[in-house]
Amino acid sequence: MHIVLYQPRIPPNTGAIARLCAATRTPLHLVGPLGFSLDDKYLKRAGLDYWEHVELTLWKNWEEYRQNLDKSHRLIMTSARQGADYTRHSYSFQDHLILGPETWGLPEKITSQADHLIRIPIWGEVRSLNLSNAAGIILYEGYRQLGMPPAHF
Repeated sequence: MHIVLYQPRIPPNTGAIARLCAATRTPLHLVGPLGFSLDDKYLKRAGLDYWEHVELTLWKNWEEYRQNLDKSHRLIMTSARQGADYTRHSYSFQDHLILGPETWGLPEKITSQADHLIRIPIWGEVRSLNLSNAAGIILYEGYRQLGMPPAHF
């Protein structure tokens, strides 16, 4: 599986997701434009000293990412209010789990390209979960279904 952050805005969230990716050996894709510099001190602090263990790919925009995507990989996109419950999705090691920017989520022009749209149910009075929490919840559900650790370890 891969985690893809589309136009992330908050450096500590991206840093925390990078640490998640280092812990699980999951490739991380950052699709620009980014809302911060990769030299940001908060980004580095959140990722601690694990950045060297992250398989990171930077894409200047969505079009560049899509042009370079292996056609066997599925685009699994997240939404705060639409899509199937994330536990009901059948994950694959080729899935790209795509999360949108913290402030507005994935735009319709992007979600219209999804192979599957999933959501994490929310019962309380909040609009959405923290991006790094959502990434961890979905990634670990995928690996739970597929068996941990993944066969490529």
